[in-house]
Amino acid sequence: MLTREDLEIIKSIVNEFFQKTTFDVELEFLPEKEETIPIKIKTEEPQILIGEGGQTLSEIQHLLRAILKKKISASFYIDLDINDYKKRKIEYLKELAKSAADEVALTGQEKQLPAMTAYERRIIHLELAGRENIATESIGREPERILVIKPRP
Repeated sequence: MLTREDLEIIKSIVNEFFQKTTFDVELEFLPEKEETIPIKIKTEEPQILIGEGGQTLSEIQHLLRAILKKKISASFYIDLDINDYKKRKIEYLKELAKSAADEVALTGQEKQLPAMTAYERRIIHLELAGRENIATESIGREPERILVIKPRP
């Protein structure tokens, strides 16, 4: 469990990190959720910080966590979201999952989705977990691991 002092250290280090990048960002620290500290970032130049497919955003998040782990011993995670990129991506993946699952249920044919990160595949698995007429499975090796949606007999 993070203390108030830990949270202040996190805020200070994250603020300092983005000041040193010279990007003009507005940070908003949201209430902690189950050892996760959500941080919303607003900027005029989101694509540079997000990168292709969110790769740069993921690397920034990983780097910040590594820096913070040296200062804070408690277990925690950082969840950065730039201009609601992750929020929109999750909504898109959930819609993709529903649409593909409906198609599989209607046609009885399995459907392969394109290669995705483990995080993206997890969102789809969780979205479709309650559906009794289909099953999901991840196959292949990273970074080309794909998700398959199959009809359940």
